[in-house]
Amino acid sequence: MTSKVLTANRLIDGEVVWYGADGEWRPTIEGVSIARNAEAEAALEAIGKAAIRANLVVDVNLIDVEERGGTLYPLRLRERIRISGPTIDFVPRNLSGNL
Repeated sequence: MTSKVLTANRLIDGEVVWYGADGEWRPTIEGVSIARNAEAEAALEAIGKAAIRANLVVDVNLIDVEERGGTLYPLRLRERIRISGPTIDFVPRNLSGNL
């Protein structure tokens, strides 16, 4: 069975968050709660549904991850991008290309 972690977007600002082993939503994948069996997956799903009802997060998903040398790597490209942040430069530029 593939390990899974719970991710979502924080409702107040849309930032990507991960459900931590400490019971808090965190901005990084480090220290997350990892489901390694069906019972743990069900528990994380219930936590995600409760967080939606409490208006803490939206777009809650259990995602597949692989553990390599103590580091978690999402298996899907979408989730790897969500960890790294936007793939475009948000710095506004004028028409001449200068900052």
